[in-house]
Amino acid sequence: MDTVVAAPPASVPVTLRKLYFLRFAFAAVWAALLSTADALGPLSTTLLLVYPLFDVAAAVVDVRSARADGGPVTLLYANIAISSLTVLALALAATSGIPAVLRVWGAWAVTAGIVQLVAGAVRRHLGGQWPMIVSGGISTLAGLSFVTQAGADDPSLGSLAGYAFLGGVFFLVSALRLGRGARRPA
Repeated sequence: MDTVVAAPPASVPVTLRKLYFLRFAFAAVWAALLSTADALGPLSTTLLLVYPLFDVAAAVVDVRSARADGGPVTLLYANIAISSLTVLALALAATSGIPAVLRVWGAWAVTAGIVQLVAGAVRRHLGGQWPMIVSGGISTLAGLSFVTQAGADDPSLGSLAGYAFLGGVFFLVSALRLGRGARRPA
């Protein structure tokens, strides 16, 4: 007996692959720039606000692609809302200092990580989603560590650069896995 499995529309993996490559490049550049900031100043504050704004823009692109192909978008809308609120919260937290920024970033990492984990699980049929699932789990744990770091004697923004770069690497691995799946013969 033959079992027929419907393949996802070809445009979804292609769009996700391009988006994931872009997210890797952005995260790498962002992390490099943030790693040069020793204190909370105009450059670091701008970078802190740009990161979740970029996440909103990427989620909007993802929604358009998923909606065009009849895919689920509820989690993507949740991500847009969470990241948008994070921009506002970070703007306020930046006026209070690094501990406040780490708490907000930590809360964002936890909630966005859970959303990413679930979205990756829902999209498993597209292929290349295991790195997203793992990344979502790591993001959740990292968020808890940022909140803990906020109470340390000398909190710094340095760990955020490492977090962003690692997240970017997971996007790169996912993009490469999506490309590998697209080359498989049917």
